[in-house]
Order: sequence, then C-alpha cells, then structure tokens
Amino acid sequence: MNASGIVDLVPAAVRREWKEAGLYPNQSVFELFCKHARQNPEKVAVSSPGESTSYGALLDRALRLAAGLRARGIVAGDVVAYQIPNSWRCCTIDLAAAALGAIVAPFPPGRGRLDMESLLKRCDARAVVVTREFAGIDICEMIESLRPTALSLRLLIVDGPGKPGWIDFDGMMQSDPIPLDELPAPNPDDPVRLLVSSGTESEPKLIAYSHNALVGGRGRFLQELHPDAAAFSGLYLVPLGSAFGSTATFGVLSWIGGTVVVLPKFETAAAIEAIETLKPTFIFGVPTMLQRMAADPLLKRIDKSSLMGIVCGGSVIDEATIRRCIDAFGCKFINLYGSADGVNCHSALADDPDAVFRCVGRPNPSVCALKITDELGEELPRGLAGEIIARGPMSPMQYVNAPELDAKYRDCAGWVHTGDLGFIDADGYLVLSGRKKEIIIRGGVNISPVQIESIASSHPDVVSAACVAVPDPDLGQSVCLCLTMAEAAEKLSLAELADYLRIRGLEANKLPDYVRFYRQLPLSPAGKVDKKKLAGDIAILERGARLSGDGAAAATISR
Repeated sequence: MNASGIVDLVPAAVRREWKEAGLYPNQSVFELFCKHARQNPEKVAVSSPGESTSYGALLDRALRLAAGLRARGIVAGDVVAYQIPNSWRCCTIDLAAAALGAIVAPFPPGRGRLDMESLLKRCDARAVVVTREFAGIDICEMIESLRPTALSLRLLIVDGPGKPGWIDFDGMMQSDPIPLDELPAPNPDDPVRLLVSSGTESEPKLIAYSHNALVGGRGRFLQELHPDAAAFSGLYLVPLGSAFGSTATFGVLSWIGGTVVVLPKFETAAAIEAIETLKPTFIFGVPTMLQRMAADPLLKRIDKSSLMGIVCGGSVIDEATIRRCIDAFGCKFINLYGSADGVNCHSALADDPDAVFRCVGRPNPSVCALKITDELGEELPRGLAGEIIARGPMSPMQYVNAPELDAKYRDCAGWVHTGDLGFIDADGYLVLSGRKKEIIIRGGVNISPVQIESIASSHPDVVSAACVAVPDPDLGQSVCLCLTMAEAAEKLSLAELADYLRIRGLEANKLPDYVRFYRQLPLSPAGKVDKKKLAGDIAILERGARLSGDGAAAATISR
C-alpha cells in the first residue's frame, strides 16, 4: 500500500507483464514532462486565445506551485482537488502535485454542492483550488459550507479576487521554484490522478490512476492516433477536469511532448475561431459539441487546413453526424469508446469510412484489451453480443473509498465490467449496441435509446437528439425524444417523426411517445448530454399537464 492508502486491484503479475513488454515508461509523469521541457523549453505547451505558455515556463510555474504547496504542508499521498476552467493553471496543478508525489482530483466546473460534498469527502482532499465564482454561484462560500463534513480539507486556494481565509493562487505562484534535487521520487505505480465519473450511480465515482496507467495507457492512446508526436496539437473542447480531458497533461504534455489547446469554456463560435487561429491538428469533443459546430455556417468560412482528425467520445454517435462532421471539418473522424473506469477502443485515421460509421475501432491490447461476455461471465465468440469487459495497461487501480463499487464492477483478475453491450465483428471491430442500464422498458419491450437517437439524427433538419425514459403508470416507462433543430427549420410533429423513424426501419412498438424541442440540449459538467436533467424537466412538465388538465405543456412537449 502507498502513502495514499489506495491499493491496486489489478494483479501485480499482470502489471509486471506490461512493464516487461515495454508498455509502461516506468517513470513518473513529472519526470517525463521535465525531459520534454529540457529538450524543447521554447516549444508551446499550452495555447489559448491571446496567451501561450512554453514548456520552460510551465515547468517553472509547476515548481513554484509545488514549493507553495509543500510550504503549506502538502506531501506525497495527499489529494489536491480543483475545479477551475480550462487553462494553463490546470496543467500546472497537475504537474506540481505530481512533482510532490501528491494526487490531483479535478472536478469539471458545474458540479453542484451535493456532488462536491460527495467527491471531497470520498477522496479526503487536503487542498482545493477553485475560482471565486461560476455560473452565478460563489464557489468559495459553497466550499466553506462543506468544511464541517469534509474533515480532511485544510488548504483553501482561490484563483481570482481575494477572499478572507483563502490563499491567492497567483500569490502562491510567487514562491521560489523548488529545486529539482529536493523533489521526491514517486513510484510510477503510485496514484497520481483521480478521475471522476457520474456513471449510473446516485453519487459520482472516483477512480484512481497510477503514473504508469495514465501515461502508458491513456497517453499511449494519443500516440496511436498519430505517431508524429512533435506535431501533435490537441484542441480540448471538453473540460480538462473530465476523464476525457485527462489525456491533456498526462498524455499530450508528459508522454508525447505535444501542445494542449484550450478555451475557458465551450462556445461554438469561439471553438470555430480557435481552429483558424490556434491551428490544432486534432479536436477532442463530445457529439453535442461537434454537432453544434458542424451546423454553424461560420465553420465553412475559416481555414481548417491544420486539422487531421476529430476525436469524438463521451457517448455513441450516429452515422449521419459523422458524415456531417467529415464534410464540415474537412478531416478524418475518430470514433472513441472509453470511460473513466478504464475502457478504450477507437478507430484509426487509416480506417475505411464505412468502418468508422458502424463501429468504434479494433481493440488494442497494448492500451486496453476487451472481451464480450454472456450473463455467466463466459467469453462469447465473434458476432455474438454481450457485455463488454476491459483490462489493459490503462486499467485504473481501484474505485476510491468505494469497496462496494469494486465488488460490483471489478473481478479478481482486474477486468472491469462496463455495463455496455456490443460484439466483435468478423473483421475484429467493436460494434456498440447500447447500455444495460439505459435500456428503456415499455410494456415489457426493451427499447434502445441509441437506436432511436441514431435514426432521428439522420434527419436533415435535426442537429442533436437524445432519448430518455418517462415514468408511465400503465407501461412502466414511456419514450421521449428531445431534439435540437437546425436554424430556421420547422419543428417536426410527433406524427412526422414517427413516419420518418418507421420508414427507416424502427419497429412500431419502439416509436417515441413524446417529442420535446430545445434550442440546445443541456450538457453535464463533462460535456455530455445531461439526460438526468432532461428526464427531470419532462417529469415536471408531465405532472403540470396532468394537474392543470389544460394542455399548458403542449407547446413544449407533444404526445
């Protein structure tokens, strides 16, 4: 057991095999970053509109912050949490904590009080870094209100206007850099970052990753995208505090020595402008973000020649959206299937477009091996669908302070049971078919939201589609299809939608019962469509309509 008390549930012999195969660098993320900083100190490490930070400057900032943290009692094994917008500061905190042998626990901006309380308590954070305000909420006041329950929290740091009782982040950056020879030598098998995932639990989960698993697993995934590491420049539309964003510091900067391109928050116009001005080679985003950008006329008017590929993850994406993105962005499309729990599979730049439309690439055991199993846990042959389980160099250590989750999702050999359904086809590609827990059961019929969303998104006037369950007193659950329409497009009636879905092969007993229109689908802090919020909104409307009996909700939700 290491200083943090976190243990590795992947068998030691298996980890040793990955090391002997050369799949792990067996060095800490800070050591690896320092090598790049010494070799290319002037190269841009982090780029954002109006500001760029070189490798040399980022190393200096990380050493200054490490000195400030150490002077205030942060030592190896301590957890440093943070919730700040995307910027060089995120990468600085990651590297400073890693330099001390500490662990970072980033939470994407937008997490509310209940989530923050759960996460801070679960990870026993000793320090937290936040912005003073986000979306009209005083984050400092919220954190202060949690201190009676987050008993380990000792160090409060604010990035922004000063506040009594809080340490100023910029002030800490004035510390003298800690000498490299005074830094500890972390074990590469020790934890360095906790990834947060909401999953299907009532509270968000935290998953512990070691230096080796982040760099040799999640970082190697980036290397597989494109071998020319020096030219790699990734525009992260997703929060760096999300699982998807975890490859920025630990993969782009520490492993391949590329450039991280960030915006403080996702806005369609700003993201499009960043492509022209900051010249990324890859874009990392979730379907809803890419759908919004592809539908914006501004994208057609900018220079997109730097782009090699779009990396889309977070949720299943439909063929129509992929085709629109390829046409709109003028580059390759990389379909990524992954999760914070230690899962990865993705298509490649060289893959045939037809393969990208229908699958998420071939499993790569040097990053993450996948198996398809039946309900008894037996591996199924190619072509048969079952649950996807995963294990590989990127496998995390364990869920943090949640033995019930380890018992539920991990087995004694270190395999993670994803709850996702799919099969391996005759050519070795992984084809997804949905999630066990996202299946809508209406009158005893299993309905896949992904199937409905995929067909609905192929409509030329539909930008985004999300399908959620609505409680039904007779059938158990009903189906509501939530849509964002293209600019100036007329709203489709439920009957028109049903005709469109039926013509394209959807069975009559799977047709949606409701349709609701949004200007933009709500996103979770990680950038995915927030289906919990959609379902909650619809439930409120349904109750109101039934109680009033006057059809007041009909303009928003139709049956």
